[in-house]
Amino acid sequence: MYGHVADSYDRWIARWLTLCAAVIFGMILLGGVTRLTDSGLSMVEWKPIMGVIPPLSEADWQVAFDKYKQYPEYQKINFDMDLSGFKVIFLYEYLHRVLGRLIGLLYFVPLMLFWMRGMVKHSLRGHLLTLLVLGGCQGLMGWYMVKSGLVDRPDVSQYRLTAHLGLALLVYAYMFWLILSLVNPRRMIPSMASWWPVGLVVLVYLMALSGGFVAGTDAGYAYPTWPLMGSSFFPPTLYEQGWVSAFEQVTTIHFNHRMFAYLVVVTLTIVALMQYRKSSDSRVRAGAVLMVLAVLLQASLGVATVLSQVVTPVAAAHQSGAVLLLSATLFFAHARITERSRI
Repeated sequence: MYGHVADSYDRWIARWLTLCAAVIFGMILLGGVTRLTDSGLSMVEWKPIMGVIPPLSEADWQVAFDKYKQYPEYQKINFDMDLSGFKVIFLYEYLHRVLGRLIGLLYFVPLMLFWMRGMVKHSLRGHLLTLLVLGGCQGLMGWYMVKSGLVDRPDVSQYRLTAHLGLALLVYAYMFWLILSLVNPRRMIPSMASWWPVGLVVLVYLMALSGGFVAGTDAGYAYPTWPLMGSSFFPPTLYEQGWVSAFEQVTTIHFNHRMFAYLVVVTLTIVALMQYRKSSDSRVRAGAVLMVLAVLLQASLGVATVLSQVVTPVAAAHQSGAVLLLSATLFFAHARITERSRI
């Protein structure tokens, strides 16, 4: 009887976490659109409580616009922007921030209710509290990122942008893994032999971080050709500034992201084909198929993004594809580890 009740509690928590993960997915997509439309610096103040109230009159809009005019992005880039144009970019950033606050409430309030009703088992409490802390850090990281574009450079730091993206993906991946563990509660044996699939997850995660540097430096616009970069596969200016080129030079950042993508496509495809043939577990086989489909879709979206010269809908789909690929790889890794634990 107790076991049945505990399973019921786990199912409720899994449903709640699934809703949170879906909204975080949307948050990552909206964050990408905000970046692609150059809207992230339109709100120059951080008001965690009062910031949910948008300008309600023309006078309020003018006050917000006048504040924006005091900062480098308007003075150096958007100096010819009028109030109607400002409203458009403001709306993207406003929705992004409000959605972040909504996620906080969507996570915190049910967590407290589940906790007070004794529905959270002891083995899960530390994980859920860790997610709460990481979520709070993500909000702070978002403002820390925006601040870097309000000084003298009319753009945010690619380091802070990548950290912001990386933390969002970490929260999503952590949550997704907990959902899989609640839905399919098989005991895992902590051995190096069974945990190698996590390396695939790390590989996909690092590729996504390299995409953060591409976005943070606008490196995607530099070479609208494929498979060559310009007229050659290896551009002549690769690493001309030394190792720092990997993080600050557009050509090298773009090249590294392509090479990372090729590595991920080849590695995941080979592993998936081998495991599909080797395993008799339906979850492992399904995970292998999903992983191959996701990586091929993501690679295709990457090429399309380059050839379209980073048109917003395609580039936003590419960022969403990264989350889908991460999800598929997590599913495969969890299935493979739990299959191994039964042997």
